[in-house]
Amino acid sequence: MAIDGPVSIRSASGRRVRAQLGGNFVADTTNAKHVWEHPSYPQFYIPITDLTKHASHKKIDEVKNDSGHILAEIWRVSAGSKSSDAVYFRPGYGQLAGLIRLTFHEMDQWYEEDTPIYVHPKDPTKRIDVLPSTRPIEIHLDGHVLAKSSHCLHLIEPLLPTRYYLPPTSMNPAILHRSGSRSRCPYKGEAEYYDVVLDGKVYRDLIWWYRYPTSEVAPIAGALCFYNEKVDVVLDGKKLERPKSKFA
Repeated sequence: MAIDGPVSIRSASGRRVRAQLGGNFVADTTNAKHVWEHPSYPQFYIPITDLTKHASHKKIDEVKNDSGHILAEIWRVSAGSKSSDAVYFRPGYGQLAGLIRLTFHEMDQWYEEDTPIYVHPKDPTKRIDVLPSTRPIEIHLDGHVLAKSSHCLHLIEPLLPTRYYLPPTSMNPAILHRSGSRSRCPYKGEAEYYDVVLDGKVYRDLIWWYRYPTSEVAPIAGALCFYNEKVDVVLDGKKLERPKSKFA
């Protein structure tokens, strides 16, 4: 990245961005940049002047170009009992000059204003729609009808299959067993999972749901969603093709 440069850079539109490490806020800025190091999603780059007094740092390495010119420095940033590596772009390095990239997943927590964010910064160009639908839907698996409803929520997210969120009352609770698994999504929040048990066979983490979804997708709270890569979805009387994705 330091040598080839970013795919794209945008202002984070004046939002307050904070990062916490070792129980302390180590960065607090309203001048963050969204920087796409690859096309999938951005990272936050923060002015070096917006590191807080709680953040100590030392240089541990350098990034040089082919002619030996130093482009960036690798720092060890510490606060409390924790530390994390970061990349600082020196003056003269184009649009990234004077910015530092903290390692997102090594921070205790990130915030946009007062809202926690997870996994990676949200892409400000990405839109998610939650559309109520009265098209009847059924979920089938290995000859069993797992769920049946006259209405559901269609969650449409770029580059992913449409997901169908059904009322919990649309399925037999006897086949559902909490798995204990959890995952986080920057756009939807923290998901919990159910195993499905049919004729003694366990289908691990086949269903997920959000107890407290983010405000953007608040209507899906409590609704259950199947991996449609692993079940057959019959929507409005038509069996849909199972999508091909990394979840298949």
